[in-house]
Amino acid sequence: MSDPTSAHKPYTTGARPSTVAQKKNITATGSGWVRVQDSDSYEYSGNDNPNATPEVLVAIRNLAARLTPVISGFTWTSPVGDQLDKSAGGTLSIVTHFSQAVVVTGSPTLTVTNDNAGAGSGRGPDVLVYASGTTTEELTFSLVVAAGSATHNADDLLHINAADIISLAGGTIKAVSDAEAATITSTAALGNAAGSILVVA
Repeated sequence: MSDPTSAHKPYTTGARPSTVAQKKNITATGSGWVRVQDSDSYEYSGNDNPNATPEVLVAIRNLAARLTPVISGFTWTSPVGDQLDKSAGGTLSIVTHFSQAVVVTGSPTLTVTNDNAGAGSGRGPDVLVYASGTTTEELTFSLVVAAGSATHNADDLLHINAADIISLAGGTIKAVSDAEAATITSTAALGNAAGSILVVA
């Protein structure tokens, strides 16, 4: 029998997750540990179909219901280039990754530290408010910074490095699977791994 041609082989992109954000897209579901099917990761399933059933990496029945949702990392999604232009202003946006899908009520907040490396002192922290992501594993927190705002100066560095940066502020973050309250405490290491934003003039 001759070797099969490419037409007979299972289709695959040959790509593999490479960025920190892509590697965080693993979550607990009722089927087990799966790769999240979002715009950043679906292609790594090998079928280029964002609507495909998530790829099961490890099958564990009712895994999500057995685990408390916890924060697994953070990703800055704005500003582009990891720089905030003080004169133009912009939006600070951070995605908080959870170990499983969660439901959000109210307006939880996420606090970003300003190290005041620029001239003067007393700026910050920035308080980002929950913006989107309920029923998924990724919650987005955002804050619009006005052009020329006195809340930032050139050379400031913005960090996610506090021990407990998320506040429920009267809201809730609970597991989709069984409504168990998520553990929203985090370590400085998770925030530091996300990097920082430099403020420029």
